[in-house]
This record gives sequence, structure tokens and C-alpha cells, in this order.
Amino acid sequence: MKIIIHGGFFSESDQSHEVKTAKQNSLKHIVQKAFEYLQTHSAFDTAAYAVSLLEDDPLYNAGIGSQIQSDGVIRMSAAIMDGETQKLSGVINLQDVKNPIFVAKELIKEDDRVLGGKGAKTYASEHGFENFSTEIPQRRSEYEAKLHNGGKGTVGCVALDKDGKLAVATSTGGKGFEIPGRISDSATVAGNYANSVCAVSCTGVGEDIVSNATAAKIVTRTTDGMSLEQAFNKTFEELKTIDGFAGAIAIDREGNVYHQDSYPTMVFASFDGKNFQVFQ
Repeated sequence: MKIIIHGGFFSESDQSHEVKTAKQNSLKHIVQKAFEYLQTHSAFDTAAYAVSLLEDDPLYNAGIGSQIQSDGVIRMSAAIMDGETQKLSGVINLQDVKNPIFVAKELIKEDDRVLGGKGAKTYASEHGFENFSTEIPQRRSEYEAKLHNGGKGTVGCVALDKDGKLAVATSTGGKGFEIPGRISDSATVAGNYANSVCAVSCTGVGEDIVSNATAAKIVTRTTDGMSLEQAFNKTFEELKTIDGFAGAIAIDREGNVYHQDSYPTMVFASFDGKNFQVFQ
């Protein structure tokens, strides 16, 4: 059993040492809690659970603490994918729900598994998800001061369970100040993809990740026989041709865990029951 999570990017230029330390401690706590959950739950359930914990932490740009768009509204996106069934479900530009990842997970049982905007909100309301504002004062002050984080904030989890099954979940609050209606990579196979061989979650600039089809490429190349490292290296070399800003985490069916970013520093943590690895 293995698990790895990410919480977007950390920039020394616009965040303090205190914030960095807080994120390191937060990620270590969440990945350990999620690993404990994995002992008695599937990779699919665990991926959603881990991402919900990240959504609940205002340190990250997902769920509580999501960025505000140019019209003053928060719209969130999330997706989950089961490596065994290769089913993906997701929500795009969902408003006023505490944990978008749980709405995405609920959709896995539907024929129509990716919903956006008002349709996503209606579905959430009809399935018991209460109205909840995810705005925090910090985001409002950033919005009013026209500050932004460069579109580098997303959270994600990849898990491998005791039965050798893989799953991935990804959630984002957007890049901040975007045009309303913008679609991020998080609810697409470019940013969130899994099969029975490999699972990948991405963070960074959504447009770059989509242009490079990052997660899908890594999973496909691993399935075709490349090692995780080889698949990452080739995919990130291709990302360089568009000067793409991205990071990714992955686990394959052999339990190999890998991560890479195109620019420093993606914040991540992994745990296998004995050893932690946390970004520095």
C-alpha cells in the first residue's frame, strides 16, 4: 500500500518560511491520516478522502480557500478516477459546496459522470450536499488587491490499496481572477488519469497541462512498458517545448512512487507505512 498527495506549488518569492513549514506539517499529517484510512478502504475511497482533507485546509487552493474569479465568484472543479474500471467522474465550476471531490465521487455511479456549473450544483443539492461558502477573508483581500497566485494551486492524491488497485483524485479552486467559465485541467484526463497500471494527478497551469495531455501521456507510456521515471522524463521534456508549468505525482501497480515538477517547487508528501517523503 502506498499513497502520495500534492498541494500545488510553493514559491519562496511570495510565501513565507512559516507558510512553507505549515504546508510541510499539514501534508505529513494528511498523508499519514489517509494511509491509515487506506488500511481498511479501497484506493478509490482513500483518494477521495485524502483530497477532502486537503480541501478542508485553507493552506491550499481547493475547497475552503479556493481562489476568487474575476467576477468575484468562487467556482471549483474536481475529479476522481478508478484505475480498475477506468471510470472518471467530475464536476466543473461548481459553487457553494464544501467538498467538490465528494460530489465528483457521487457521480461515478451515473451514466452522465462529468457535470458543470448549475447542473453540477443542482445535482449536489439533490444528493444532500449542503450550501456552503468556501470563501475565506484572505482570498477576498487578495481579490480586492488584484493579487493572484499564478494559477499554481491544486490538490491531489494517488493511492495503491492492498488489492493492488489504483485510484486518483484531484481538486482545484482555480487560478484566481480567471474569466468565468474557464475550464481547468483537474476534471480532465490531462490532469487526473488512472488505469490498472498507473495513476497520475497534476498541478500547475491548467492550460499547459491540457496542451501537453500530461497525466494521460504518463499513464499511457507506463502502460506501454516505460518505467515511471522514463514516462515522466519524456512527458516533461515535451512540456518544455511550450515552457509549461506543471507538477505531477504518480504510483504504478508495482508500488513505485514518483513525482516531478517543471519549476520549483511542488508541495507533496508520500507515505508507505514506514517512510515519509515531504517536499523541502
